[in-house]
Amino acid sequence: MIALLDNTVLSNFAAIGRPDLIRAVLGEYAATVEEAFAELQAGIRLGRLPSDDWSWLTVLSMTDAERVRYQELRQRFNAGESACLTMASMRRHALLTDDRDARTRTAVLKIPVSGTLGLLARLVQDGGLSVSEANDLLARMITAGYRSPIRDVGLILAGPNPAGSTR
Repeated sequence: MIALLDNTVLSNFAAIGRPDLIRAVLGEYAATVEEAFAELQAGIRLGRLPSDDWSWLTVLSMTDAERVRYQELRQRFNAGESACLTMASMRRHALLTDDRDARTRTAVLKIPVSGTLGLLARLVQDGGLSVSEANDLLARMITAGYRSPIRDVGLILAGPNPAGSTR
């Protein structure tokens, strides 16, 4: 299953110079929408995020039919979130977002959802990172501005659905 990443998740990994971790855990299933990618690029142009190689990330465009639903969601969400929610619901993709309102909307639209913490937990589960390494990365993200509800990735791994389902 394609996992659409919105700008919040992309930016968290960009802020610490580790977009490669997204690729490591999601591989060919990682994608975003033009609108979210434009938000990421704006952050890079403004000097808020470092420039990294994102050439491996698939960037999807909406169809005319998707644009109709997008315009409805645009009244409540920013461009990237609206496009991600639209495309995830209409194409049956998963959504990776840390935005609380967008995550609430995924329940209504029956979209599988995860986020930054879910990706870090998956990296630990898959053996790509230790819990300590994941916690160090999380601490760096928090220092860069990520408002994480937790400070220990190990807490996610102890839960009933550790890393969320994105594949």
